[in-house]
Amino acid sequence: MPVIECVPNFSEGRKKERVMAIVDAANSVQGVKVADFSMDGDHNRSVLTLMGPPEAIVSAALAASEQAVALIDMREQRGAHPRIGAVDVVPFIPLRNASMQDAVDAAHRFGREFAERTGVPVYFYGEAALVPERKVLADIRRGEYENLAGRLSDPAGFPDAGPVHFNPRTGATSVGARKPLVAFNVNLDTDSVEAARAIARAIRYSSGGLDHVQAIGIRLADRGIVQVSMNLTNCEATPIAVVFDAIQKQANALGVDILESELVGLMPEAALAGTTAEHCCIRDFSDNRLIEYHLRNM
Repeated sequence: MPVIECVPNFSEGRKKERVMAIVDAANSVQGVKVADFSMDGDHNRSVLTLMGPPEAIVSAALAASEQAVALIDMREQRGAHPRIGAVDVVPFIPLRNASMQDAVDAAHRFGREFAERTGVPVYFYGEAALVPERKVLADIRRGEYENLAGRLSDPAGFPDAGPVHFNPRTGATSVGARKPLVAFNVNLDTDSVEAARAIARAIRYSSGGLDHVQAIGIRLADRGIVQVSMNLTNCEATPIAVVFDAIQKQANALGVDILESELVGLMPEAALAGTTAEHCCIRDFSDNRLIEYHLRNM
């Protein structure tokens, strides 16, 4: 049986009852495992990790996303994480016995049906992109929700599925297919967002830093600290230890201590090659944070 992972990100991380309603909607679909979910108030974002066969995973992603659209009003949403809609991004990832084409097909089925059911504009990215200019997720998110109305008024910004119409309540959704990535954050013992941004600039690929690393520096207002928030898009080529050690070096140069690091969702075992969770200060780590752990139990 082919297994696909889906990691939908929703623009709600403060109201637990809403997040649990979204989780329950995904859980209602037979054959799909909700392997993990998290919510973060500063990011104002929740992330689910779903695993299952292609047809069931599309159904679960639709159930969760329709619930999110019913509950989240983007006119009231503020948070540190970039976003364009209530259902911000829905990636599909091939796992056991599944090909990238299987993930692309699932992304296209989900995106078109979601747009038809909800009227939310959908942009396809990654391996599911229909135009080269939308392959990179950050390019679709540029300007965020606040500039989405302007994008939708320009033919170059018309969506790949759904109406060419700005609904201020729901925004838009990016739907893609990709390899597994690691969402990895490092919290710093300072309230200087300039320090976090300087470190992010030093390590991210787009600024001349490490290959396969996307990074931003943000303030965690509720905790009075700052964070280097990252996606590691190829954790075999650039493992977590390489990234963590680079951040440690930059932080030392600035006289800043690292408090801890954290995973959002799951990661492949390969991400920890040559190191340990303890070395990288990963908070609350256990084997159930590994993709392979859940595959072995399916």
